[in-house]
Amino acid sequence: MASPQAQALIDLYKNWGAAMAANPSMGIEEIREIFDHWGDVTGEPGGVDYLEVDAAGVPCLWAVPKGCAMDRVLVCTHGGGYAVGSMYSHRKMFGHIAKAVGCRAIILNYRRSPEFPHPAQNEDAVAVYKWLLDQGIKPNHIATTGDSAGGALCTSMVLGARSKGLPLPAAIMPQSPWYDMEAKGATLKSNAAVDALVQEPILQGMVSMFLGEQSKQDPLANPLYADLKGLPPIYIQVGGDETLLDDSLRFVEKAKAAGVDVKCDVYPEMQHVFHFLAGKAPEADKAIKQYADWVKPKLGL
Repeated sequence: MASPQAQALIDLYKNWGAAMAANPSMGIEEIREIFDHWGDVTGEPGGVDYLEVDAAGVPCLWAVPKGCAMDRVLVCTHGGGYAVGSMYSHRKMFGHIAKAVGCRAIILNYRRSPEFPHPAQNEDAVAVYKWLLDQGIKPNHIATTGDSAGGALCTSMVLGARSKGLPLPAAIMPQSPWYDMEAKGATLKSNAAVDALVQEPILQGMVSMFLGEQSKQDPLANPLYADLKGLPPIYIQVGGDETLLDDSLRFVEKAKAAGVDVKCDVYPEMQHVFHFLAGKAPEADKAIKQYADWVKPKLGL
């Protein structure tokens, strides 16, 4: 049984859906304003300082827990279909993860579609990663993490870094990743009645803005088509009620076949990026603790 506190995310998503349904011609800026309230359901982590920084031309937000390891870094890529969401909407959630791990997090405000279609997002993420390396942060002291579209980006940025000959980070931690640009997952239909946010028409619109006329099989846009051999360990967390559940399950099978150390936890009755309930619902707090317990040894913490 889902906790009573988990209902807050369902209510938030339903309110968003009602607002957009009431105004079918809603523009991208209005939609962004709605999604900027994603963090409203997140508890303030406390003991975390935030500092804006320019990282290789990409606006970012440092989340710095009190007493944390300053030489370890989580690279955080926010979700929102590559079109909405920001470092501000995700500040508290990534602050919780950084605090649990005990290191700094850098939250990217990468360029968004439709103004900047693919591969702008991947380019920005790889640029920030290289900037960290240039700052003297060791690659084995860096992990990437992100949710939804950001869950795919925290994966594809490692592929992008590899293509540029950069050393790879220690680990990848996607939350509810949106990998499949072709919308082939079986759970898109089987979970449609229980997912309060992500539905196929929404995804199709996001794909159109993100890719335009570019290929839906581009490995940097759709990691289901990527060569995953040699990637660092990956730990995916996803809700059991998500239409995107199958994205995670198919990626895990592909990663296993490529010899990657990969695990995936499916949380029953949980919604898309239930981690937003950090500090409010036990499911989110448990999931974040499990992330921290898994990644700390990989970062040498």
